[in-house]
Amino acid sequence: MKKILIYTIIGSIFLGSFTSCDDLLKEEPYGNPTAEDMLKDEENFILLVGQIYTETKWLHDHWGYWGLNTLSADEAICPVRNPGGHWDDSGYWKGLNTHEWDADGKAFKNVWETCNTGAVLCNKVLDQISTYQGNIDPVLYDRYVAELKVVRSYYYYALFDCFGNIPYTESFKVEYVPQSTPEQVWIKLVTDLEENAPKLPIATNPSKSVNYGRATQGMAYALLARLYLNAASYDVSPAVLAEYDVYNKCVIACNKVIDSQAYSVEPNFFTNFAVENQGSNENIFVIVENGNAKVDYKDYAGSMANKLRITCLTLHYSHQQAWGLLEKPWNGFCAPEEFVDKYAANDVRGLCDANLGTKETERRGWFIGPVYLDDTIARDENHTQVILTKKFYSGLHPDQEATSINDVSWNSGARLWKYEVEKNSTVNKYCENDFVLLRYADVLYMKAEAILRGATNSTIGEVLNMPDFQLLRTRVGLEPYTSLDLDEIYDERGREFAWENVRRRDMIRFGTFINSAWRFKTIVGQTHLKWFPINNEILGSEPRWEQNEGYE
Repeated sequence: MKKILIYTIIGSIFLGSFTSCDDLLKEEPYGNPTAEDMLKDEENFILLVGQIYTETKWLHDHWGYWGLNTLSADEAICPVRNPGGHWDDSGYWKGLNTHEWDADGKAFKNVWETCNTGAVLCNKVLDQISTYQGNIDPVLYDRYVAELKVVRSYYYYALFDCFGNIPYTESFKVEYVPQSTPEQVWIKLVTDLEENAPKLPIATNPSKSVNYGRATQGMAYALLARLYLNAASYDVSPAVLAEYDVYNKCVIACNKVIDSQAYSVEPNFFTNFAVENQGSNENIFVIVENGNAKVDYKDYAGSMANKLRITCLTLHYSHQQAWGLLEKPWNGFCAPEEFVDKYAANDVRGLCDANLGTKETERRGWFIGPVYLDDTIARDENHTQVILTKKFYSGLHPDQEATSINDVSWNSGARLWKYEVEKNSTVNKYCENDFVLLRYADVLYMKAEAILRGATNSTIGEVLNMPDFQLLRTRVGLEPYTSLDLDEIYDERGREFAWENVRRRDMIRFGTFINSAWRFKTIVGQTHLKWFPINNEILGSEPRWEQNEGYE
């Protein structure tokens, strides 16, 4: 949404431009008021605190955290498309699909730098406002401190989720920060969230619009529940798992979100992903988008950008003309047939009717079928009719199914459609839809799973009887659950949260990420792959950090 909060703009007065974490340690006013000048006024504290969200906009790009999570799981493929070898890029994308990545991958460097920069930024603002806390009401000061620590936890959570052994610090000093073990990081994140979540506002206090896109109690408790549920997958020892009573604590955190009554399941699944999705009662934490603003790149065009580009990534080239898009899509990311076959035929989250194409009367989660230009099926540059298929066909031998990720046709693969495509826009080149990071539906499924994994402070019957939990199924055209087991939760989470930064960690938790093969991925049993490698350039810049086990 084009809801640029003023504090994210004016916050640059305090922080200026920076290219590394070291730059954050310096204040260069360049004629602007200094922090000392500005923080004499209590109202300006919010301007400074709001700046901490700027780094979240790098998390949802295919060259960043979202790309690593999505392409390494079974929910997405970015094949080399023939003719032309589109998306070859020296084997980078297919390496994520086949689990043949190495420590030179650029996204590993991007995630490391982005998340550390965001965390250091939070530490800098904490340091600044503590210096001038006498100028602000103590209650408001405590809230801002809690907000800064919770957002810092989110940055570290994303970094930790990828690499495990990370340099975690709560200090803002120019000094070497050693790596902490996954268990140490997990304990620090849980401790910070437990302490600070109660100090944050509930989303409806004073209003959802005021708290939109910011850390709230619901955001903190949802993240805390995710950490508890995934504790074993994060290599937390059995003794610590027992000490923290992780599954009962997961239920408690979920209940904090549920009992707040700040969220509810939307009757229409697609409300959460609409172009105008700021009204969703289900979305807990989002990245606020502005689809028509200038695009900033971390390096250069073709690298990580601060815009949501899902439409560009997944739609066919011909969708530009058919749907009136300002940016020509890139015909890359899609879902493998085996994944979309998990949806029932009447599930609106699944495939559209392949005979309807752009003339659809019902919205679906995945697009296949013909792309129409008026009443004529579009033809691509190869003079081939554009009819997208869930099956993968060879680009060099179109009458044969693809046997290699190196040879897939332009028209193969279902394209994500859950995020509404803004057709015929004269303004927005990229997605205006706010990107969903945490959703109430996830809270309900986490509670159910924690109970099935051993929580004793609730029952699965309690969850099954919740009207919101039943609505999760009926809104997509399915019968509500009358019983539930872990296998079904695993499959249903795949269907419900496709491409939402959830599937990779789900697969690790359920033991399928390492031990299962899927389309084009044959490597099994390599346990070190549950963590990504730290980029070689990063290690070169700080030789005291050690590479994750299993990588050279």
